[in-house]
Amino acid sequence: MGKNKLEKFADMARYPHVFEYPYSVSENVPFEMKGKWHEHFFKNDHPIVLELGCGRGEYTVGLGRLFPDKNFIAVDIKGARMWSGATEALEAGMTNVAFLRTNIEIIDRFFAAGEVSEIWLTFSDPQMKKATKRLTSTYFMERYRKFLTDNGLVHLKTDSNFMFTYTKYMIEENQLPVEVITDDLYHSGLADDILGIRTYYEQQWLDRGLDIKYIKFRLPHEGTLVEPDVEIELDAYRSYNRSKRSGSQTGK
Repeated sequence: MGKNKLEKFADMARYPHVFEYPYSVSENVPFEMKGKWHEHFFKNDHPIVLELGCGRGEYTVGLGRLFPDKNFIAVDIKGARMWSGATEALEAGMTNVAFLRTNIEIIDRFFAAGEVSEIWLTFSDPQMKKATKRLTSTYFMERYRKFLTDNGLVHLKTDSNFMFTYTKYMIEENQLPVEVITDDLYHSGLADDILGIRTYYEQQWLDRGLDIKYIKFRLPHEGTLVEPDVEIELDAYRSYNRSKRSGSQTGK
């Protein structure tokens, strides 16, 4: 029998590789790890990679297995979902993986300038109604610049044509360097061990016949970022609740 939410929250509270600083806490409690992740937690100088909106944390755990010479931090506010990846990493004895439960809107409070080398955005909610909530918006790009190395990498993997198209326009408007782009990852020949990691929700999109899209681009520190002024066709299949699509109330 699986654990309920309260049991999962209890586990998370005692896991040594989990840090819980939701908005209500971070306002009053300083995050002492900021600028000291290498020294105080990972105990090495390997590059730090973030997965923002990690859901169950499958991608972070998968990347951590593939790259023992890098450090990975999965970020989400949903602790009960994050529990799966956190538990797997703990049981596997992985020392290059951590989990941060917080609101992504305040992500820049947890990392110092240049402390992070890459960001992964895996199946983020496209937030079709409000641009500032999209994790590839210039609103968030400005936050990422505060802690991402100059020309650091940003990866977007998504089922959403809206999110993919919006991100393309944002990149073009700001002339950001693109390294890889495809609107059909699994028929592009690009799906290697890294891009082939599949999350629980990604598999559901694939089972429904959706194409997976991927963009890899760099984020320079210089220049003023401008939001694209474009009309984008909405994702028709997102017109009803995600719970009806995935069997999960807040699926990722």
